[in-house]
This record gives sequence, C-alpha cells and structure tokens, in this order.
Amino acid sequence: MEATNGSPTSKAGDWRNYERVLLPPVRDLHRLEVYKDEGGYESLRKVLETKNIEPGDVTNAVKESGLRGRGGAGFSTGMKWSFMPEPDDRPRYLACNADESEPGTFKDRQLMEYNPHLMFEGILIAGYAMSIDACYVYVRGEYADWIKHMEKELEKLYEQNLVGENIMGTDFSMDIVIHKGAGAYICGEETSLLNSLEGKRGYPRYKPPFPAQVGAWSQPTTINNVETLACVPLIIEKGADWFANTGAEKHPGPVLYGISGHVNRPGVYEYPTGMLISDLIDEVCGGMRDGKKFKALVPGGSSTPPLRADQCDGVTMDAESLREAGSMMGTAGMLVLDEDTDMVSYLRRVTHFYSHESCGQCTPCREGTGWLENIVTRIDEGEGQMRDLDLLLDLCDQMEGRTICAFADAAAWPVQYTLKRFRDEFEAKCKASVHPVSSKTSSGVESAAPAT
Repeated sequence: MEATNGSPTSKAGDWRNYERVLLPPVRDLHRLEVYKDEGGYESLRKVLETKNIEPGDVTNAVKESGLRGRGGAGFSTGMKWSFMPEPDDRPRYLACNADESEPGTFKDRQLMEYNPHLMFEGILIAGYAMSIDACYVYVRGEYADWIKHMEKELEKLYEQNLVGENIMGTDFSMDIVIHKGAGAYICGEETSLLNSLEGKRGYPRYKPPFPAQVGAWSQPTTINNVETLACVPLIIEKGADWFANTGAEKHPGPVLYGISGHVNRPGVYEYPTGMLISDLIDEVCGGMRDGKKFKALVPGGSSTPPLRADQCDGVTMDAESLREAGSMMGTAGMLVLDEDTDMVSYLRRVTHFYSHESCGQCTPCREGTGWLENIVTRIDEGEGQMRDLDLLLDLCDQMEGRTICAFADAAAWPVQYTLKRFRDEFEAKCKASVHPVSSKTSSGVESAAPAT
C-alpha cells in the first residue's frame, strides 16, 4: 500500500490515536467488580437476554467481523465455529488454548494478568454460539500466579451466576474449568492439547477426524486461543462492522504485538493489524537499542521465517503482507535483531529448542530435529563443512509435510530461511569439504569433483 508521495503507508489507520480495547488503561481491571463497572459482561447479557439473538446469529457476526485466530494459524474464527455439528444428546466442549509456548510470544499472559474477564466473557459468548456444555482453559504450568488469580475470579463468577447453571437467569448453562498443563511445547497443538487434557501423553492426533467431530473425550470440541476469544465481546459490543474496519482489510481487528529483542522499549503493544514494521520498531519501540542498525525480524514467534531488514521495507503486520514478503503473522511475537546478531548462533538456539521439544511420535521429526541441532552446532563451532549447508536444506525437505502435526514444519522453516537469507554467515563458519565428491569418467576411472 503506497501513499501519494510513494512512501509506504500503514493499513492501521490513525494508529497514533488508537484507544486500547483488549488492554485498556484501567486500574485493577483484573478484578470482577472493576470489570463490571467498566461495562463487563454486558455483551453476554445482550446475547442471552435479547430474545431475537440466536446462537447462529452470534457465529454469523463473528464471521462478518473477519476475526482470524490469534494463536498462529490465522484461520477464520466464525468459520471454525460453524464446523461444530448441530446439537444432539452428546456433550460439547470448548478448549481455550492458553499454553503460549511459542518462543518470542508473551501476549496471552498479559490478557490473563490484566484483563482475564474479557477472556471469560468471550468464552461464555462462544459457548452460547456453539451450545457448549463446558470450557477447559488449558494454561501452561509456568503461569502459576495467573492460574491462582483466575481461579479466584472464576469462583466469583460462579457465586454471581455468571458461570454455571442458568446463567443470568436464562436457560443457558455452561461450566469453565482451568486446567494446568505441564509445560510441553507440543501441547500448544490443538489435538495434543486434547490428549493432555484427557490425561494422556501429549501426542498429536491424526486428522481427520477433526476435533469438531471427535474432540475431547471423543465429543464435538472447538479450540480457540485466549486473544481470539477476548475479541468476541468487543465484536458483540461494538459491532462486526467496527471490527472489520479496524486494521488490515483481510486480517482485521486489534492485535497484541509482543515485541522483544534489540529495541529500546520491548513489550506488549495493542494496535490494529496492518501496522508498518518500521512504525512498530522506530516509533512504538523507540528505535534500535544503542543506535545500531536493524538486521532481521522474526515476525510471529520462532517458527516463522526470519526476514532481512531490506525485506521489511513497506511490509505491514498482517497475514497477506507478510506472506508476500516471505514469512507469516503467527502470534505477532516480533523478535527484532540488530547488526551484531550472529545468525548461526541464533539458529543454534532455535534448533536446540525444537530438538528438545519434539514429542518423538513421528520419525522424521524425532530424528530430524536432533540432526538439525547437531549440524547447526557443528557449523557454529567452526567444525562444519560447506556440504553441511545443502545437507541441512535436504533434511528440512525430508521433514516438512511428513509428520502428523506441523511441528516438523515449525522446526524446519527457521533453518531453511535463515540459511537461505543469511547464507554468507554460514559459509564464513564452514571449512571447505575435506573429502571431495567422486564421480566416474566414461573409462571407469574415478576423478575428483571440485570441493563444494
């Protein structure tokens, strides 16, 4: 998107005057009393007490808003809700994914700490839309303080008839359970989350069947991210048109940008989607730390492909713009790297994480992540050979798309794109191959091919 003078312009509109709605500047908003004083649970009341609002109407409003999942995949939320079958005698579940284990991502914890009732209200509205019996909030175990606080607030909701039987005196009933996870990255994958919730090992499941048909305890289940559900009361309160017209046209709404790395003011910032990367770094975060040059950006958590500084020119933080640039929106967990960053050492840490976190169910992932770490470590320590670079890319090809879940893809993408986009740094740490590749001449005598 270009301005009339040829300079790039943001899709976020007048973002400098944007007023926060996910994390508004209200003291003690995490307490039920304060949240209700600020108009909390009025969207739920509107849905439940307005006789002409049917569950399908809520789903349609979410569809019309253009809300896309904030957990990483970016799938249409309303469309996902519509996959649930028509209500029958079976119990129906909602799982709120609060695992947040993607490195570089720390925005859901902000909602759970400062505005958890927005999430709870979103859960209840989603529950009404899909005729849900119970929601399980799957929170990573490291968030112990947030878990304790949310449990206390949830008790208040039960006491005030905002959760449980006949909510607000209507015929809608729903329970909410907070479930503490054990800290495994793989449990952020929706079917692994369901297995863990059932007390099983956190292994991904084959799909189909999909969770909407066979989910928790083999019953219809929908899984949504914390931030995704927190957007739902805002859509009911302000209207689907308001949400659809906020930020980028094809990826609308407010979003929490978790920005870390070599910037002067790292943190979680709420703005519309479609923010220019340059605006976020230079204005929102006060520029690069110590006045150094911007080198690379990992835009959506460690699994998203890194972009060189020159690839970020004019790029905005929304799914379409980032796809065109060669990366993904992911969780909007932006890792900003300066000119002194050793990209080989950076990748070494990333590969160590994925090697450690592979659940081991699929051979390409179980073996491949270990080999990626070993080879990148060898290169980083100056013991790699030039042939190792092509070996890394070949390994990634053998992993990507060959496993039950997308973990292998998430492990392969950082390697593929860091190597391709910063190959000179890898080559500088490699030795010439000690053993040249041999080939046979037409006479059958072996001749040495040039070293790679």
